[in-house]
Amino acid sequence: MRKGIVLKLFILTTALCMLILTTIFIGQTIFFKQYYANRKVNDIKTNINSFERDYLNQMGNIEAIQKLEQDFYRENNTWITTLDGYGNLKNVNDFYVEVKLDRLSQNQLGKVTVTIPLYNLLSIDEVKNEMLLHIPGTKVYLTGIKKDTTFIPAFVSMENGSLSWTNKTLDKKMRETALEIKKGNIKDKGDFYTSFTGSIVKFKSPESTTVGNPIYKNDLFMESIREFQTKLLLNGNQQTYNSLQIIDYEKNDIKYKLLIKSIREKDGSFTYIFAMASLQPVDEAVQMVKDYYIYIIGFVVVLIFLASFYYSKQIAKPLLRINDTTKKIAHLDFSERIPITSKDEIGDLSNNINILSNTLHTHIEQLEQDIEKERKLENTRKEFISGVSHELKTPLSIMKSCISILKDGVAEHKKDYYFQAMDKEVDKMDMLILDMLELAKFESGTYKMKMDTFYIDGVIEHICEQLSLEIEKKELHVYKNISPTQVIANQHRIEQVIVNFITNAIRYTPKKEDIIISTIDEPNRIKICIENKGAHIQEEQLYKIWDRFYRIDSARQRSKGGTGLGLAISKNILELHGAEYGVNNTVDGVLFHFYLQKKV
Repeated sequence: MRKGIVLKLFILTTALCMLILTTIFIGQTIFFKQYYANRKVNDIKTNINSFERDYLNQMGNIEAIQKLEQDFYRENNTWITTLDGYGNLKNVNDFYVEVKLDRLSQNQLGKVTVTIPLYNLLSIDEVKNEMLLHIPGTKVYLTGIKKDTTFIPAFVSMENGSLSWTNKTLDKKMRETALEIKKGNIKDKGDFYTSFTGSIVKFKSPESTTVGNPIYKNDLFMESIREFQTKLLLNGNQQTYNSLQIIDYEKNDIKYKLLIKSIREKDGSFTYIFAMASLQPVDEAVQMVKDYYIYIIGFVVVLIFLASFYYSKQIAKPLLRINDTTKKIAHLDFSERIPITSKDEIGDLSNNINILSNTLHTHIEQLEQDIEKERKLENTRKEFISGVSHELKTPLSIMKSCISILKDGVAEHKKDYYFQAMDKEVDKMDMLILDMLELAKFESGTYKMKMDTFYIDGVIEHICEQLSLEIEKKELHVYKNISPTQVIANQHRIEQVIVNFITNAIRYTPKKEDIIISTIDEPNRIKICIENKGAHIQEEQLYKIWDRFYRIDSARQRSKGGTGLGLAISKNILELHGAEYGVNNTVDGVLFHFYLQKKV
């Protein structure tokens, strides 16, 4: 495995480095050209951000903004300007014609006059001739696109038809769009070929071809602006706020980069920063790169060694360690952990395997515990069934014998004795069934203890008085050292626990021995202790006495009475109280104890 992965990594590294060398020798020209273009674009992007800040600071100052555009061109050799939300030049007021609309057109556009920018309709060289022909009062026909209350002309013609101005880019696209609408390929939005009529009231143009905004003279830049405006108006090609779009643009076999950024001004309107950068061929720079071939080759050789070392040491080694560890996990050996030496995917994989190992280990241990618990539960079921069978078998046998004797008429003079014996066995069966039902109720998980407030000393005195006959019958001595403490518990159920503990003590205490009942005060609780003198309980049996039908005498003698469920019921009552309890051997006897919360 180790040789296989190292060999594969070596082949992969060699192939990768050969690919790098091939790329350098075959595609270095393309690479360098791309690098040159990216470097220039990145510089322009940075400067556009500076231009944006300066523009927002000078907003409203046309002369200052035009100076910013000219400075940007000188520093970056890149034309730049600003456009409004419909692609019209902003911050220019020296090249337009103002038309007063007729009444119908006024109602349609919602304006009395409309200003028509001329930089998209005719070139700066045509201005002198146009100025002589367009005197105020000349009637014109306007065709273009209406966006809200803004009108963008595509075609302007004079009344006599002798002269017309056309935005060729927009007009061509509008005709194509109109054709698509006619064919039903696209839906008419109601803003194609909107027409107005009116009369010229003002004609404004630069005084000569040497003044005014210099971008008027750059036909290529103006053409790119017209194309952008056309896409913006007809394709809805609006930019996301503060986003920068870079577009490849080619004209006359020269490649350019168009950089368009949308910004939001203080009044909430969108403004586009529009820049065009020329990418001249870089053959001389490419030729210069060839002089550095030796350095490039040396760098690649070093890269081969570094890559080989990295792959072999940083990737192969942890993968092999992962493989060894997962083999051990497959054989249920969870003792080993993978060291995490990196914060990459291999580190994540190592961490995930460690987590998987811990999880599997935990679940397997839990499964083993569940199996052991199930095994113990099964043993408990068997013991429970055995205990119930044993406890019911004896009284049923006695009753059956008594019935047979009475049926056969034998010993008629002892008839009352046999009836009393059957009555006694029925009482025992009734007590057993009641205890079983009560124990099932406690173990169901749905029983809720209702808490009372009572004095524990009064409860103990009352119980001792009730059991006085049984105590006197065995000539036992009961010593009480109890304090008048008020506790919070279910009085009826706590009485049941104390009765079980004292009855159990009476049952297993030899004649004329002692039973000691005491309470011990603690800060927030009280400890109730019931100790009987006499025989001890074997240590290995101490934890079993809380089980159903468990008796210390393995023969399960019934002579001492009881159903074998008293301590099991007591355990459940105390656990429902959340009380701590226990049993232990003392110097000369057995001590049962439990705790109750004191009322503060």
